[in-house]
Amino acid sequence: MNKPRKIPMRKCVATGEMMPKKELIRIVRSSDGDVSIDPTGKKSGRGAYLSKNSEAIMLAKKKNVLKHHLETEVPESLYDEILSLIEKEKPQS
Repeated sequence: MNKPRKIPMRKCVATGEMMPKKELIRIVRSSDGDVSIDPTGKKSGRGAYLSKNSEAIMLAKKKNVLKHHLETEVPESLYDEILSLIEKEKPQS
């Protein structure tokens, strides 16, 4: 009898909602201060998770949530990058 696999949960820093890790985007600050999107979820550095919906991204941008969680300046272009990544991942209907 196999035990069901444990699904890792993470909290979206914008909405505060707990979700499975696969449904979130990880933003990471490396040791040299660079902020980037981490599609694999395995880059080393300080990470923060955001929901894969545009409302959460815009809320994070408005409240400057990533700056507080990553403890560094976050370029405006990163939010645009995240939004375009979400658009690419959406299933075409």
